[in-house]
Amino acid sequence: MASCPLFLMTPRPPPALVDASRFPPLAGSADLPTSRRPRPGRRHGHRCDSSSSSSAPRDRPPRPRQQRQRSQRPGGRGDVVDPVGFLAKLGVSDRAFAQFLRDRHKALKDRRWELCSRFIDLKEASSGFELLGMHRHRQHRIDFMEWAPGARYCSLVGDFNEWSPTENCAREGHLGHDDFGYWFIILEDKLRDGQEPDEYFFQEYNYVDDYDKGDNGVDAEEIMHRMKEEYWEPGEIRSRKSQLEMVVKLYEQMFGPNGPQTEEELGEIPDAQTRYNEWKSLQKADSSSLSPSYDIIDNGQPFDIFNVVTDRASFEKFQAKKPPLAYWVEMRKGRKAWLEKYVPTISHKDKYRVYFNTPDGALERVPAWATYVLPDTEGKQSYAVHWEPPPEEIYKWRFGRPKVKGSLRIYESHVGISGSEQKVSSFQEFTSKVLPHIKNSGYNAVQLIGVVEHKDYSSVGYKVTNYFAVSSRFGTPDDFKKLVDEAHGLGLVVLLDIVHSYASADELVGLSLFDGSNDCYFHSGKRGHHKYWGTRMFKYDDVDVLHFLLSNLNWWVTEYRIDGFQFHSLSSMLYTHNGFSTFTGAMEEYCNQYVDKDALIYLILANEMLHDLHPDIITIAEDATFYPGLCELTTQGGLGFDYCVNLSVPEMWLWHLENVPEQEWSMSKIMKVLVSRNQNMLSYVENHNQSISGRKSFAEIILNSGKFSIRSVDDGLMEASLLKIIKLITFTTSGGAYLNFMGNEFAHPKRVEFPMSSNDYSFRLANRQWELLDKGFHKHFFDFDKDVMSLDENERIISKGSPSIHHCDDTSMVICFTRGPFLFVFNFNPEVSHQSYLVGVDEAGEYQLILNTDETKYGGRGELKSSQYVRRTCDKRVDGCRNSLELSLPLRSAQVYKLVRILRI
Repeated sequence: MASCPLFLMTPRPPPALVDASRFPPLAGSADLPTSRRPRPGRRHGHRCDSSSSSSAPRDRPPRPRQQRQRSQRPGGRGDVVDPVGFLAKLGVSDRAFAQFLRDRHKALKDRRWELCSRFIDLKEASSGFELLGMHRHRQHRIDFMEWAPGARYCSLVGDFNEWSPTENCAREGHLGHDDFGYWFIILEDKLRDGQEPDEYFFQEYNYVDDYDKGDNGVDAEEIMHRMKEEYWEPGEIRSRKSQLEMVVKLYEQMFGPNGPQTEEELGEIPDAQTRYNEWKSLQKADSSSLSPSYDIIDNGQPFDIFNVVTDRASFEKFQAKKPPLAYWVEMRKGRKAWLEKYVPTISHKDKYRVYFNTPDGALERVPAWATYVLPDTEGKQSYAVHWEPPPEEIYKWRFGRPKVKGSLRIYESHVGISGSEQKVSSFQEFTSKVLPHIKNSGYNAVQLIGVVEHKDYSSVGYKVTNYFAVSSRFGTPDDFKKLVDEAHGLGLVVLLDIVHSYASADELVGLSLFDGSNDCYFHSGKRGHHKYWGTRMFKYDDVDVLHFLLSNLNWWVTEYRIDGFQFHSLSSMLYTHNGFSTFTGAMEEYCNQYVDKDALIYLILANEMLHDLHPDIITIAEDATFYPGLCELTTQGGLGFDYCVNLSVPEMWLWHLENVPEQEWSMSKIMKVLVSRNQNMLSYVENHNQSISGRKSFAEIILNSGKFSIRSVDDGLMEASLLKIIKLITFTTSGGAYLNFMGNEFAHPKRVEFPMSSNDYSFRLANRQWELLDKGFHKHFFDFDKDVMSLDENERIISKGSPSIHHCDDTSMVICFTRGPFLFVFNFNPEVSHQSYLVGVDEAGEYQLILNTDETKYGGRGELKSSQYVRRTCDKRVDGCRNSLELSLPLRSAQVYKLVRILRI
């Protein structure tokens, strides 16, 4: 923490025994290189936990073997660092881009060192929420901290002080405002009438854990006596009556009780080695001393303080001792005693804001680290809400985090539109109604959009105003905790769509002009504004902005037990043109002057922090430009994501549906888009983008456009069959992850449109028609989607390596590929069914049909007979394969076969 005193930092333990004499003597510390000298204002015992920093001392003990054998998942940091390592893996040989990666790695090392110089390591840099914002202190008070470097005065105003800007303000001097722009305010609890102040200024109260336990009636003198008798051994600790007592005793030990009083009487002082030998002989003579043995020989070496000759036995004995906190805990008083003695200075659910005096006048802002925010009655201004429920009402977690086995099947949801009524739905309604449906549908992850607080509901939650707060329109923080907990109980991992690529430009509620200056969190000038969306762009080269963003990620994982993030719209942050430029795929476009190197460094740091602190975390990149190395290790020059979204797939399907007659669809072009970037690729047919505000869902396009001819007795069933094979081929070609937007699993017929001025703020399309689940082809489509998810759950289909395409014919409109022991055959032809169609396979044997989109239970015509469900290969060479299968392929249908018996010839 920037404002954390240095004495609160945890010092390094002494290194192993080192013989100081093995280092050659130097003339003096003046000859040391600059990078080897102790940094001013920092203890010698502290260092940045950055193995690649160019400014750190070179002579360091090797890292433990456990750290060297960390999991090599994306984001992990191993010993071998190659800034261009992934280029060879991908077969890329662009010299300019390779040089860009090397330069970026150098900048990354500098940024790490800059962060560590302020926050020790990434863990501290991402734990700002432990100090900033409003927190209850053990000593009957509330501490508030905020970052506002452009302000000249800071105070808290709210219900608790009748909105007075002078009553609770930051102190003068460093304790109230440090050099980095952090303001610190203490809100003391008020004594009740008739109560006397605590006898000891350090009196602590137990507010939460065993909150009725405490007040044992012991005093400080008794505690000190017990510690001396029971905890400290003779010689380990002793009280001093004067600060000079130790100095006087050391002087007497060196020169005797009647030592010289002037320099003339002192005479010539023996050298250090002689004095040391004399002192050591006295120590050996006094064998009764039980104090730990530590002594230092000054050989004029750099960092002599690290070369400590120690008694390892006494050191280990001292290290094994636990801090004497148990004794001080006995002095704590319970929550009841606190409530009897004090009135809380700010109560649960009290509203407040932070008040700044700036060069341009007074400002009131919602604190940037506020965890709960409510709008006023008119909805124009917002207030932070102090969320401190009594301990008996604090939500208690019931379930642990589930782990994903195999592929990731994501159900994307928006809480507000998740109900069937024309209103904003709540966390509680989503928990009770939608979560069981997600589990029943066969998905193993739920991805939530629009959860982080935002003022504009029509923005779908992407114009974030308060990054540490859940949206109050859906419920309270505890309501959201229950949602996450219940999802975990159902075996669902919870992913959050996080927006760190831009922020709302709202000045009253959000971060824009937060402290009156234009460059507090964001760039100034044109670069600080998104070219088309009217949002603000973060200043990723600022240490305190990185502190805010990294802490925000860690906050959601720590406080709400989120299992992963999808980083929204990375192209907006990676390029100064915000991604609104023509991309040809040339490598020069990823390393030219429009690339924001600082944004890339932030993403690397974010992935390293998340994967180091939370090894099971899932990170997903949404980048329309497919920046090279998104899912590669950060030690190999990558950005460290687990998955990246293939945004080309939904756009490809939309273009075909709206612009190309069905008979003219090109199978080769479709497969090129589906499998060109298969590894670690999250695919989907449509998400919220394809069915929101002005656009149509695919079901609405197919069923209502009139372009697709009806060839079934039941109106619309054949149109739905096209949507089924589109969904199946997208799912089976994905790179281990698939996403479905809420309602599309049963072909929701309507788009999503949030209330806004253009529709008179109507909720007519801001909901989901769940009643369609049991009606007509919607039920057939849902049964099909459910069976596909169940098939992957049981067979791990999309976790079987990449697809191997055997057959792709534009004339017959048939596609065939294998994935492990599974064979997938698709007939996109809207007019022709193929009888006795030959497809090639490498493995001879029997193939059993395990999924058929033409079955009657899915709304198909059921053309295949039960005798056709098991097929045996023949030795006829087809598609370059040694064996082939003869299949019957109904029009607009798909079939999945599994190799159940291998024939050896």
